[in-house]
This record gives sequence, structure tokens and C-alpha cells, in this order.
Amino acid sequence: MSDALNGLRFAALNTLRNRRRSAVTAAVAALGSAAILLAGGFALATYRGLAEASARSSGHLVVATPAHFERDEELPLADGLDGAAMLRERLLADPAVRQVLPRVEFSGLVSNGDKSAVMMAAGIDPDAEFAVKGPFLDVKAGRVLGRDDRAAVLLGEGLARSLRATPGIGLTLLASTSGGALNALDVTVVGIVATGVPEIDQRLLYTDLASAQGLLATPRVSSLGVFLDRMAHTEPARQRLQAALPGLALRSWRDQAVFYRSVKALYDRIFGALGLVIGGIVVFVVANAMAMAIIERTREIGTLRALGTLPGPLTRSLALEGLLLGGAGAVVGALLALAVAGALLAFPVQMPPPPGRSVGYPLLIAVDPALGAATVGAITGLAALAAALVARRTVRRPLAEALAHV
Repeated sequence: MSDALNGLRFAALNTLRNRRRSAVTAAVAALGSAAILLAGGFALATYRGLAEASARSSGHLVVATPAHFERDEELPLADGLDGAAMLRERLLADPAVRQVLPRVEFSGLVSNGDKSAVMMAAGIDPDAEFAVKGPFLDVKAGRVLGRDDRAAVLLGEGLARSLRATPGIGLTLLASTSGGALNALDVTVVGIVATGVPEIDQRLLYTDLASAQGLLATPRVSSLGVFLDRMAHTEPARQRLQAALPGLALRSWRDQAVFYRSVKALYDRIFGALGLVIGGIVVFVVANAMAMAIIERTREIGTLRALGTLPGPLTRSLALEGLLLGGAGAVVGALLALAVAGALLAFPVQMPPPPGRSVGYPLLIAVDPALGAATVGAITGLAALAAALVARRTVRRPLAEALAHV
């Protein structure tokens, strides 16, 4: 133990022989660590935000018939669920299930009498939907659907603009029933909402579950969204519920979240490449600094060799210098990244809208202990490795050449 402490003390004193060079080396390691942690924290915050949004939209689990996921329906709710109320009670009996939301998805036309537009509609249980999901819609005018609303609709902002609809106006919904006949339903607009995705807002329509089932002339629902108490319980709950419901199919939010998977795959490649580039820069700078320090001490190393010091201990001592510089810089970089993450919480910064969306989102940096430890360890290890590689060549130079070095 004492030999190890003496070695560290000796290495620390050697790093102070040229404070400016050591400070520059540590600063590069600090900036590299901070850059990796900030980029990685941004990616993790993005993953978590998209995961929560996906789970909140569809449910942590989606229960439906196998055909619902495998093919397009020829008629509305041809592959829908029967006995949704009884199935909902069975799902709620699981201790991890917080809420189960029925959903009827259908398409058709919506008309104001003079003009018709295509709609992508959803029948929902209003109270449960907005209580569980929270304010997932931005209300532009009017209000959201309530418990007692019947034959009432929420329109997407783009669809309302196309129909020149305002809260209180009457519209007519036209859709095919589950038997293939054409049916119509007069409804009243109670609110205009926006999702932040213009393409969706141009077709979006929400109505209550009973009105949707009446329009389609069926008691079926398209699917049941199962909301759990924790995201981490998704896979255990899926396996447990699938065993209890062998005739049905259960998909997790991840299976339904195509956008999340695409963004994660893209970010993994981008930030993986960024980490490699930054790591390479840190190795190069540390190796260059250590090479200059070691070359300046070539005669000193030759003298130590002449006095009987073996190459191995000398290499380890010089590698310890690189380890101390890289480790100190990495810790400072981690603290810097932590400070930036905290500052963004205290002073929010709004990012511009990404492609395909009309609203921005807050810039957040996730603080992940595992990522921090891995980054600090990697930067420290790379610095020590770079120093060891440079030192190994110098300590093995012939003694006469080392002693004559000027």
C-alpha cells in the first residue's frame, strides 16, 4: 500500500514540473469528458422523453386480437375486441395495472354541409383518457370532451381550419358500419386541439366511445391501452398478462413506437461516432503532452536506468502521470456537465421544432451515474494507456543514447 501511495505521490509531483502543459492536458480531458456526457445526457433525455410520450399515447401495453396487428381491416372493427368491459376488469386485477383505456379507431368523412374532409377519428372514454394521459393536447379553442358529452367532437387544428369550424358549430360524420353500410351522425364541436404534428392535426377527430360505437353500429372496440404504474414493469406485465389471455395479442409501447426506434437508432450512431472522435482527440493530446514531458526527461530516465531501475517500474510511473492528468480532467469534466444540466433546469432553454412538428421542446440533459462513471473511467484509462505507450518506447532506448540526449 505504501509503495502504491509513494508511486502516486511521485507521479503527482512530476505532473507539477510543468504546470502549464499539465493544465492544458487536463483541460482537454475535461472538455472531452464534458462533451461526451452532455451529448450522451441529451440523447438519454431524448430517449426518455420519447419513451414516455409513446407509452402515454398508446399505453405501456396494447391488447387486441392478433389480426388487429397483422392486417388491415376490410370493414371497421372487423378485427375488434368483444366483451371489452369484462376484459378491462380482468386486466385491472393485475397489481401493476393502473388504468385500462378502450379505444375505437375509424376513418371516414366529416362535413359542414358545404365541404367535406377526410378524418382519422378515435372514440375514447373522455374522463379516463385525459385523467391518465394528462394534458397531451394543446387546446386552441373551447374545451376537451367531458363525461356527459354525447355526439360531441374535438377537432384537430388543421381539420377545423379546413372546415371553418369553431366550438358550438354542428358537423356530420360519415363512416361505414361494421356491416358495410353507410351511416351518419350529427355532432357538435366542443373544442379545437393541436398535437404539435401538423399532418395529424389536419385529420384528427376525437369523440366519445358510445358515439363512435353507435356510428359504426357495433359494441366492439379496436384495442385496450393498458397503463402500468412503472415503465420498468412493462415486460414482466406483458408476459404475465399474455399467459392469462392466450387468445389475444399484447404489444408493448416499444413495438408500437416506430418513431422512437428510428430516433434511437439514429442517435446511437451519431453519438457513438462523436464519442469515438472525442476519445481519439483526448488520446492524441495526452500522448503528445506525455511525449514532450518524457523526451525532456530522457537523460533523467537514462540515469535511472543506469542506476538499475528496470523499464517496467519506469513505464508504470509515467503511465500513472497520464492516469492522474486524465482522471483529474475527467472528474472536472463530469462536474462541468452536471453544472450545465442543473443550469438548464434552473434556466430552461427551448429547442426549435424538429422536422414534422410545429412546437419545440425543452433542452434537457439527463444525469446518468452509469454514463458518468463509464465516461470518467474511459477517459482516465485512455490517458493512462496513451502515456504508457509513449513511455514504453523511451525507457527501452539504449543507455548510451539516452544519457547523451540533449
